[in-house]
Amino acid sequence: MVPEPGSRRGRQNDPERRDRIIDACLDVIAESGVAGASHRRIAAAADVPLGSMTYYFDGIDELLREAFTRFGTEISERFEKRMAAASDLESAREAVVAIILRDVFGNPREHVLSHELYTLAAREPAYRALTTAWMQRSRDALERWFDPETARILDALIEGLSIHRALDDQRRDPAEVALAVARITTR
Repeated sequence: MVPEPGSRRGRQNDPERRDRIIDACLDVIAESGVAGASHRRIAAAADVPLGSMTYYFDGIDELLREAFTRFGTEISERFEKRMAAASDLESAREAVVAIILRDVFGNPREHVLSHELYTLAAREPAYRALTTAWMQRSRDALERWFDPETARILDALIEGLSIHRALDDQRRDPAEVALAVARITTR
């Protein structure tokens, strides 16, 4: 039997396998943390043979960096899109409030992934480079409407308030976020 074009040994190629592995890595990290992210567990979650892990990635560290790069890029793109939609200073302030209330740590999965990345970045320079790039993209988006110093302060406010809102047992009034943003951005 002759294999069909674009296949190996008669099996269809799986051009999305690498992407599925990266997505599965993020799912495993969200569920079990970086400590629980083994090649075996990720391969099972991606529904790929274990050998695919070393075929596509030199090791778990490369896979983790690629997964966290994808995660940071997705969050940054949402952030940039929100800020780009602003048409004046007031709508830019509203965009920052929306980023805090809806975009950053928009769900428990993102909250866990962010903190797993922060923990790695605290120890490993390669991961710190990822968080630095992520913060720079956020600041660049904010600088469309705010001076660099205000953008840096707003970026820290966004992270801090998002963490507090995600971890606080008591629901907070969203008006507090709008008030904080207004105080920082009033000239």
